Amino acid sequence: MAISSTHRFPSLRSAAPRLRHCLAPVLSALALGAYAHTPYLLPTSFDIQPNETISVEASFTEKFFVPEVVFGETLFAITAPDGTQLPFGDIRQFKLRTIAEQKLPNAKGTYRLSTGPRLGAIFRSWERDGKTVVARDPKQVMPADAKLISHYQSLSVSEAYVTAGAPTRDALKPRGRGLEIVPVTHPSDLVTGEKFEFVVQHDGAPLPDQKVDIYRSAMDLSNQHSADSLKTDAQGKISYALAKPGIYLALIRHRATAPEGAAAPMYGYNYTLTFRVQTP
Repeated sequence: MAISSTHRFPSLRSAAPRLRHCLAPVLSALALGAYAHTPYLLPTSFDIQPNETISVEASFTEKFFVPEVVFGETLFAITAPDGTQLPFGDIRQFKLRTIAEQKLPNAKGTYRLSTGPRLGAIFRSWERDGKTVVARDPKQVMPADAKLISHYQSLSVSEAYVTAGAPTRDALKPRGRGLEIVPVTHPSDLVTGEKFEFVVQHDGAPLPDQKVDIYRSAMDLSNQHSADSLKTDAQGKISYALAKPGIYLALIRHRATAPEGAAAPMYGYNYTLTFRVQTP
């Protein structure tokens, strides 16, 4: 399955039958913060060789990077250093995680790794007699005298960047579609004492005053991860000070109107970017 430059992700509407059966992350319609399962994509290495086989793990979790809920069958894709895209050819589903592998073309530079869009559960919440009800079952009927609070379907995308040789920037170009982080500072060149600057965009437009949670995991699975919460400026930009080395994950949750024909009037977008910070 090749993904052309003019059709970077296949239509969500056409992919929906394939994706909808996947196990959904446990989200609350009212609490989209630290207690929700969060998607991630983790490569086995951030420094690669131009012709090696790349392997990534994708899952949902509450503790990075400990897999808890399998990601499922999505359109995993790689953007090569020249900007062209190719699929992951070998995707395996396990009980807690999805593993995807692909031999890379013999090209140096930066590669963008993506899970592709994953449609999940549909949520509704309503208020009645001072009580709030959250429903995932579409057959559950909302009482006529209740007030609808939210009605959306989750849509998750997780990404990471890896580099063979010197970093390049073609794979960093925004898709202009859906929720994404557009790096200003190269993600393969992040060191302590400096800052990671990036722009949060939705459908190509910057998102001002958008919350971004950044988690750090030293990959010591006996310890809990640490987290920082920031907000984008008027231009949708974040400038994050890199105080410690480790593996990080930036999380954005954003709701927006779903396209015509979607299963719910809104999408609850979940986007994560995994990146590494080294000492100088």
